[in-house]
Amino acid sequence: MSNPDDLAAASEIAYGRVMTSPSRVALYPGTFDPLTFGHLDVIRKGAALFDRIIIAVGAHPGKTPLLLLEERIALILEACAMLTLDKPCEFEARAFEGLAVEAARGFGASTILRGLRDGADFDYEMSMAGMNAALAPDIGTIFLPASPEARHVNATLVRQIAKLGGDLSAFAPEASIAALKRAVGRL
Repeated sequence: MSNPDDLAAASEIAYGRVMTSPSRVALYPGTFDPLTFGHLDVIRKGAALFDRIIIAVGAHPGKTPLLLLEERIALILEACAMLTLDKPCEFEARAFEGLAVEAARGFGASTILRGLRDGADFDYEMSMAGMNAALAPDIGTIFLPASPEARHVNATLVRQIAKLGGDLSAFAPEASIAALKRAVGRL
């Protein structure tokens, strides 16, 4: 057994440990009101980098969601189940309150995943990443640039278009559009 790989394997067996590759887990926090093609763009790109992504649906103190929390979680799970990926990735959608870094710790994620559409997003997200790093140095942040076809998609504008009765088919999955129409009908 002079091969170093054989020695390492024998050593692991001798000590009773089973070697498994560590799972890379990311938290993708947001309000997802509604889930858009922009969000799915980030999720798809994140799936290439992580083994598991927890889409954390949070309550933002400055936002009043149009869709119910349960609706947003269901929409996320449905859309993620339909994604075509190059490698396996597990998805969870979970509710959270409070700080994203605390949610990341609580859910076992080592990284916060964020999407960037433009310079304004970059400035805001860099500030947020700096604050998060000060609060939780053990939790990293990865920024993923939006694809050209998703760069203009913004959930706030999607909600506004829904309220005005516009066509949302270029901005969100059909299930999100149907949920928005129901929510607008409740207003």
